[in-house]
Amino acid sequence: MTPKEVLALCRKKNVKAIDFRFTDILGTWHHITLPYDALTEDTFDEGIGFDGSSIPGWQAIEQSDLLAVPQPETARVDAFAKLPTLSLICNIQDPLTREDYERDPRSIAQKACNYLLATGIADTAYFGPEAEFFVFDDVKFDSLSRSSYYELDSREAHWNCGREELPNLGHKLEHNSGYSPASPADSLIDLRNEMMQALIDCGLDVECHHHEVASCGQCEIDLKYQPLVQMADGMMAYKYIVRNVANQNGKTATFMPKPIFGENGSGMHTHFSLWKDEKPLFAGTGYAGLSDTALHAIAGILRHAPALLAITNPTTNSYKRLVPGYEAPVNLAYSQRNRSVACRIPMYSPNPKSKRIEFRCPDPTANPYTAFSAILLAAIDGIQSKLDPGEPLDANAYEQTDAEIPVTPGSLAHALVALQKDHDFLLRGDVFSESLINDWITSKRVEVDAIRVRPHPHEFKLYYGS
Repeated sequence: MTPKEVLALCRKKNVKAIDFRFTDILGTWHHITLPYDALTEDTFDEGIGFDGSSIPGWQAIEQSDLLAVPQPETARVDAFAKLPTLSLICNIQDPLTREDYERDPRSIAQKACNYLLATGIADTAYFGPEAEFFVFDDVKFDSLSRSSYYELDSREAHWNCGREELPNLGHKLEHNSGYSPASPADSLIDLRNEMMQALIDCGLDVECHHHEVASCGQCEIDLKYQPLVQMADGMMAYKYIVRNVANQNGKTATFMPKPIFGENGSGMHTHFSLWKDEKPLFAGTGYAGLSDTALHAIAGILRHAPALLAITNPTTNSYKRLVPGYEAPVNLAYSQRNRSVACRIPMYSPNPKSKRIEFRCPDPTANPYTAFSAILLAAIDGIQSKLDPGEPLDANAYEQTDAEIPVTPGSLAHALVALQKDHDFLLRGDVFSESLINDWITSKRVEVDAIRVRPHPHEFKLYYGS
């Protein structure tokens, strides 16, 4: 879509407001709203100024001026604003040099794609994330010096079998038995249908949706794969739509990986493939129908996985999901079909165009722009260095008690140490900067310490009477 076509769309839809959206380094959308008359074709070149010092992890106050430059191909009508509103995702630029801002996640993703092209390995990286999320009916939490608690509720959860609901109609889901049951046990089908339609209405290609394993409102809606930047744009819209549809229906959606103890956590299994001249590069005659290029890519991802997870699993809560069991992909190995390993090769179709790698570790708290870029850079390193992924692990890794299988970091703190030691692969092509990585590690260690120094409610149960 060109700027002229965007303006025509605004007139057709009787748009009254324009929402400029951009993503901070943590993966949170921010927005600035303009009246429709303020948008001209020149705006797509000139952008609008804003205060970058107020965005987490961005400019210092003495260099705070930044430009938000709208990208016409991202134009979508906002389904949730009362006043007819068009949203435009922006690239962030320095107002003096007009260079892309090095801490703009979307610019990082574009640089990753440009670097891939410069290597000559491929011209397109496709990504297809499967983001899971929970929908709750009620959420309460607080963290004070004298108290700390959270309380979540889902009407379909097993703990509500005996609740007085006037009437309670039963059809609750048993513990970890929520994978794809039919209604009325699946009480969220209408909500997911509404989410699906909202995603389709804003131009996203939905493949399917279903209830996930956790019994208390866990859901998944899958989007069809897209090139890296477009898919990251789509994931930002996906999270926005899921949250707002839930909110409009008196519910709340969260992408927190492990909100419920004892139930499966929410991942973002990320399917990934490389193409060149419209031909898939991962199909071949090797293991699971893979090419040498694909096997080298797997080896790169596995080698750098401990460091990668500091970006693809960026919260302390992420590592409460990455524990053995609950289908958690903690084993740094690869396999066809086996879901207990970090890299799986789906075997649903023999079509070469379907051949891909599924990196199962990431979760949906990740910033999609930086997460997909980091995965791509790890794969490129594996391909350029012709790394060997070793033998596949086709057995159940949880039953291999005698095997020494490397595993994912046990905490965000461990992942940050790995990133500090292993990040040269992220610097290639100037995709990530050294200062950004150092600041990311510093800021995330603040989160680690915030959890480390606070008493945990369960510690009172364990130790109060000691």
